[in-house]
Amino acid sequence: MDGRADRGTIIATALLLLYGLIMVYSASAPFSLKAFGDGAHLFLKQLLAAGVGIAGLVLLAHIDYHRLRAFDDILLLGAFLLTVLTILPLPGLSDGRWLRLAGFALQPTELLKFALIIYVAATIVRKGERIRSFAEGVLPFLVVLGLIAVVVIAQPDLGMTLILGALTLGLLFLGGARIKHLALVVLGGLPFVFLAVRLAPYRLARVLSFLDPHAYSTSSGYQIIQSLVAIGSGGIVGRGLGASHAKLFYLPQAYNDFIFAVTAEELGLIGALILIGLFVLFAWRSFAVARRAPDRFGRLLAMGIGFSISLQAVLNLGVTLGILPVTGLTLPFISDGGSSLLITLCMVGVLLNISRQGEGR
Repeated sequence: MDGRADRGTIIATALLLLYGLIMVYSASAPFSLKAFGDGAHLFLKQLLAAGVGIAGLVLLAHIDYHRLRAFDDILLLGAFLLTVLTILPLPGLSDGRWLRLAGFALQPTELLKFALIIYVAATIVRKGERIRSFAEGVLPFLVVLGLIAVVVIAQPDLGMTLILGALTLGLLFLGGARIKHLALVVLGGLPFVFLAVRLAPYRLARVLSFLDPHAYSTSSGYQIIQSLVAIGSGGIVGRGLGASHAKLFYLPQAYNDFIFAVTAEELGLIGALILIGLFVLFAWRSFAVARRAPDRFGRLLAMGIGFSISLQAVLNLGVTLGILPVTGLTLPFISDGGSSLLITLCMVGVLLNISRQGEGR
């Protein structure tokens, strides 16, 4: 019999969602007004995505998460094929990392991330003790991950590729794979990451500008410098909600990848720390849900969801603060992006279902 859903997860999710909607409205208003003649254009699209996402959250919170194991491979294959469409020359449909459908943009890699968590968790459970073998346990996951990585890098999206790789290795570690096998995988993957950076001029420029942004102040280092200026100008209490200067076309992607900089500028150190605190609360409750999960599949699924959202938040904050190279990853719940918000809320729905069953038992 189901118990109550984890209140901490509900509170953290609700506050992060509200925080994100407010900041998307504030950060995107100048661009929306200039591009669409309506300062609320992007906000309304984000609000629509939030509404659909909440519906998905409620639905998945009441559907037994064990049912996901029955078609985990179908989910992964479907998400993978949608991602393949983004790299095919399909005018009017594929557009870089997005699929354009009826006026809406879908980012299939967000769905792919969710599907990969389900697939890896379910497959680890099916393999049982064989997960400790490299040939039977780890290698099949590497083949799947390699196929996915080829397509996602071709979009191009190295940041999401690294997230998917970290997710897979993290779940394998939690699932009982040998550390020496995973260490060999990491060491073997480093040359491929180096080549992906070295062979793409814009990626190399991002790394070089990260090392010395002022040497590239008019090119690849411009975003980092403007982000740090915005954060620094916010002080302790900020300029006030809606009063950011950076969003007035000084900081590119102010309402997306770099929305935290606008948040820190408008709400100051206090507002930034509150936001970080909400992510810490969400991560803590996610892992608490995993600890109380009624079975191994639920435990791995909850850990994967919590790790995915938390890791992406850490990477985005690291980029905005200038301690990591630009990755192009959004800040979960907060950045503008309907696909990201929709899938994130659906993942929370699964997390709540796991918590209900854990409490019930």
